[in-house]
Amino acid sequence: MKLDQFEQVSEVEWRVAPFGRMRVPAVIYADQALIREMDEKVFEQLTNVATLPGIVAAAYAMPDAHWGYGFPIGGVAAFDADAGGVVSAGGVGFDISCGVRTLHTGLTAAAIAPLKERLADRLFAHIPAGVGSTGELRLGLDEMDAMLRGGARWAVERGYGSAADLDRIEEHGCMAGAEPDQVSEHAKRRQRDEIGTLGSGNHYLELQEIVEIHDSKAADRFRLRLGEVVVSIHCGSRGLGHQIGTEFLRQMVVAAPGHGIELPDRELACAPINSPLGQSYLGAMRAGINCALANRQVITHLTREVFAEMLPGSHLSLIYDVSHNTCKQEWHTVDGTSRDLYVHRKGATRAFGPGHPALPNELRDIGQPVLIGGSMGTASYILVGTEAGMSRAFSSACHGAGRAMSRHQATRQWRGRALVDELAGQGILIRSPSLRGVAEEAPGAYKDVSAVVEVAERAGLARKVAKLKPLACIKG
Repeated sequence: MKLDQFEQVSEVEWRVAPFGRMRVPAVIYADQALIREMDEKVFEQLTNVATLPGIVAAAYAMPDAHWGYGFPIGGVAAFDADAGGVVSAGGVGFDISCGVRTLHTGLTAAAIAPLKERLADRLFAHIPAGVGSTGELRLGLDEMDAMLRGGARWAVERGYGSAADLDRIEEHGCMAGAEPDQVSEHAKRRQRDEIGTLGSGNHYLELQEIVEIHDSKAADRFRLRLGEVVVSIHCGSRGLGHQIGTEFLRQMVVAAPGHGIELPDRELACAPINSPLGQSYLGAMRAGINCALANRQVITHLTREVFAEMLPGSHLSLIYDVSHNTCKQEWHTVDGTSRDLYVHRKGATRAFGPGHPALPNELRDIGQPVLIGGSMGTASYILVGTEAGMSRAFSSACHGAGRAMSRHQATRQWRGRALVDELAGQGILIRSPSLRGVAEEAPGAYKDVSAVVEVAERAGLARKVAKLKPLACIKG
């Protein structure tokens, strides 16, 4: 993007004053290098978001922002229902509640090294991954509805993990307000045998070594130690979430004129929060959140089974689980006034600071773990929410590196087999059912995750705690 389109507020904050039909400014957190790399569509999409009814404060973009469907990926916007605010299916995304969960193993990289190849093979065999992947769980309609209401709690009640896991999951593992009746039969059919599966695209299960500690106090509270191995799981609501997004986007496009909403882009289709359609979408979307939480919980159980088989006595405890494709009803202070808002985070991670009542007791005084994923050959990070970040972008931070090129462009530049061999040479094992998928997710197709995280810290969105290096990656 061109820098002359913005007012530079600081080295890492750029502002677009309202013009045309914009109701609020647009704000991007990035340094000059990152903002120059962003597609012009980010500017267009973010300023379009700023035109939506009931938007509060500003439309925000994180340093990993790139072109998405309607909203930029890495976009954050909050709406006030009492001021005619809207909910947008495009502002949540098709993979509802896609997120990251990170687990302790209590094992060092040195201890795992002799078993790493066998461990990667066993995880790949035990955890379904790839387009159309299915698991051993097959849910009937009653059990499907129970899962959509209960989320990770449903999974724990059925023996997939323990109650201790729930305290380390946002919403304590169950999103309130879910309405399975608002989810179509078609969406439910797509999900009936996909619980406990990674899916495809940028989803993964990864063994990672903690290679740097940046904040020793937070690292101690999160129990992160140099040289130890963690497991990160990145996936979402699979076919059910995609179907919910598809169906409600169509309905919102048709209904918008009747609500007096003039869309600058059909992909920004939305409905007033307090309308029947808006409430129907929120009920279905919350059910989609629970689907994703249940999915990651079952995958956690499958991962623990593999570790118990290969490394008897190991115990995988949950560090945290947080989503980055949601709309959440939250209280935020705006211009000195506390307001009840509906915060859309699309490719952006919730990053509550110290003292927030939604955090588990043992983490409340330090802040929320913020989990930032890499891409196979690149680092991932654990950050922590800050007090300063509570007043920036509605307590939100980046979610990963962000794509620098399309999947089609990536497959023209890389070959999957060559990438697998190259990464193996660096000590990173890749297991995937699709070599084309590996090429699409080539590390070089993404921005520099370290640069993105550095900007997030400098902007006060969150603070670096630890850097993680990939050891083995199970890719969808």
